[in-house]
Amino acid sequence: MSEPVYVGIDIAKASFEVAASGETQTLSLSNDEAGHAELCQVLVPLVPRLILLEATGGHEQGLALALAAAGLRVSVINPRQARDFARCMGKLAKTDRIDAQMLRGFAQLLDAQGHEPRALADEQQRELTAMVARRRQLVAMLVAERQRLALAHPKAKASILAVMDAIAAQLHDIDGELREHVRMHHADLARLLTSVKGVGPTTASTLLAQLPELGKLNRKQITSLVGLAPVNRDSGTLRGQRHIFGGRADVRRVLYVAALVGTRFNPVLKAFYASLLAAGKPKKVALVACMHKLLVILNAIARTRQPWRDDFAVAT
Repeated sequence: MSEPVYVGIDIAKASFEVAASGETQTLSLSNDEAGHAELCQVLVPLVPRLILLEATGGHEQGLALALAAAGLRVSVINPRQARDFARCMGKLAKTDRIDAQMLRGFAQLLDAQGHEPRALADEQQRELTAMVARRRQLVAMLVAERQRLALAHPKAKASILAVMDAIAAQLHDIDGELREHVRMHHADLARLLTSVKGVGPTTASTLLAQLPELGKLNRKQITSLVGLAPVNRDSGTLRGQRHIFGGRADVRRVLYVAALVGTRFNPVLKAFYASLLAAGKPKKVALVACMHKLLVILNAIARTRQPWRDDFAVAT
C-alpha cells in the first residue's frame, strides 16, 4: 500500500511554490489559469490526502477553486496557524520553498488529527463577501474624511466634502446591491435573522457573507469559530482571567453593535445585561457576554428556521 501524499503550496501574487510528499524539490508555477491547470494535471494522478494553502488576501482563491473543481481535497488555513507550526518545528527562516515544505508537513499533521476541509464558497457567496468587504472599506474611508474635515484648512474643505459626497454615493449604491443580492439568494434566512431586535440589514448581510456556518454548528463550535468563546489562562496554581481570542473579527464587530443596541431594545438581552451588571461584572465583560448570547440565539434561529420569540430565546 502506497504512502499517502500531502501537498503544501506557498502562494504569491504572480507565482506559487509546491511541495509534495516524497519529493525533495519543489515545483514553481505561475499563479494564473495556465499554472492552475498544470498543477491539477500533476496532482490528480497522485490523489493527495490533503492539499494545504495559506489565505493570502485573495491570491490563493483561484488556485483553491481550480483544485477543488478537479476533485482534490484542499484546505485554506489562517497564515498565523502555519507560522506558529513553523516556529514549533524550529523553522525560523522564511522562503517560498521552506514555506511550501512546512505547509506539506502541517497538512500531514492536520490530517492525522481528523481535519476536515471547509467547503469553498460558491460564486454568489463570493459576490456577497466582496460587497460586504467593499461596504466596510467605504465606511472606513468616509469616517477618515470626516475626521480630516474637522481639522482641515478652509482651502482643503471643498475637496474633502467632494470626496465625502462621492463615497456616500458609492455607499448608497453598494447598499442597494447588497439588498438586492440578499433578496435574491438569502431572503428567508435574512428575514429570520432580522426578526431579532438589534439585528439589522448590515449585521445580517455580514453574517450571511462571513459566517456561512451559521446554523450548521453547535453553540460551542460557532462561538469558538467567531472568537467569542472565553479561553482559559491557567497554569499550575495560577488562575488567570478568561479572554476571548482569535476568530472572525469582522463578525465580532457587527455583533458588538447589534448587542449594544440589543441591551436597550431587546428584552432578553436587556435583562441579561442588567443581571450581569447587578452581579458586579464590568460593562465590557457584560457586553461580550451579550454578544455570545446573541450569536447562540442567531445560530439556533438559523438551525431551526424559526423566527424570534421571547420563550425561544430563553430555551437557547
